Amino acid sequence: MPFWINMIVALAAFGISAATGIFLIPLLKKIHFGQTIYEKGPAWHKSKQGTPIMGGFMFIIGSAFAIAAGYALYRFRSADDAVVPDNSGLYRMLAGFGFALLNAGIGFIDDYIKAVKKQNLGLRPKQKMIMQFIFSSAFLYVLYLLGDHSTAIAFPFFGDVDFGIFYYPLMVLYLIFLTNAVNLTDGIDGLCGSVTVIAGLSFVMLCAAMGEWEYSIFSMALAGACLGFLIWNLHPAKVFMGDTGSMFLGGAVCAIGFALHKHLLLALVAIVYIIEALSVVIQVTYFKITKGKRLFKMSPIHHHFEMCGFSEYKIVITFSTAALIAGIAANLIYDLL
Repeated sequence: MPFWINMIVALAAFGISAATGIFLIPLLKKIHFGQTIYEKGPAWHKSKQGTPIMGGFMFIIGSAFAIAAGYALYRFRSADDAVVPDNSGLYRMLAGFGFALLNAGIGFIDDYIKAVKKQNLGLRPKQKMIMQFIFSSAFLYVLYLLGDHSTAIAFPFFGDVDFGIFYYPLMVLYLIFLTNAVNLTDGIDGLCGSVTVIAGLSFVMLCAAMGEWEYSIFSMALAGACLGFLIWNLHPAKVFMGDTGSMFLGGAVCAIGFALHKHLLLALVAIVYIIEALSVVIQVTYFKITKGKRLFKMSPIHHHFEMCGFSEYKIVITFSTAALIAGIAANLIYDLL
């Protein structure tokens, strides 16, 4: 597939996502769908009280239209070259986008509760987990029906290790953990969107190397749409993506990694999200063991850097740079897996 198709996808996703904000943000303000700031959060976040949430619809809409346009161009170009693409690639991409949308649905319910009841906690953790378990299991089952029967995970230097029947419960937990990790990364202006732009571009290169053209389109649409969203979300943010957006991004990142069946490369590309989630786990564990002491000033770890005096821009640049290094490393070690 020529790279110019991916460039058109990126531009379309960027333009649609950015333009959607012109209409969506005033609508969200009109219906009073604003953010309620958690009382235990950083004191300076109080100024963000009332900022519209559910801005994630911007990049959901942008990526959806861009994917449709990109795939249509891909099929037309293939017809001109007398090549007939395997429809299984389309079905696998639709399965991944559907998984992302289902997770966005969980986030939407969460955001709706916050907006209507003015409570920052939203859905109960158990309610989220049940829905995520069902959707993650369904996604793996669909991938199985579409031909992904492998229960092996590739390790550098050691080759494939077959986990057999244990593969599926482990991967369900992996999907749930990583989706929530992306959700936790959405804590300061522009952070989750910026890191996801880098992750999307890293996946574009991996998809191209593996000949996964449909998922290359998906990845580029995700990156372009997030970039369009950042026009409205960089500090000071005019809109937040909300759980609607962050859960969609979590589902999308997981879907791409699992479609490639490169679990460790997914972990490397997603290393910033994972560190964010682990910082919460470490903080809670340390707090319980030491009966009240904290290892970090606040978790997730981006708030620790805030408490240490880092500006929101500096945190976004630092974390995005880490994501870029990890993405480059993932592409460099691809041949080892």
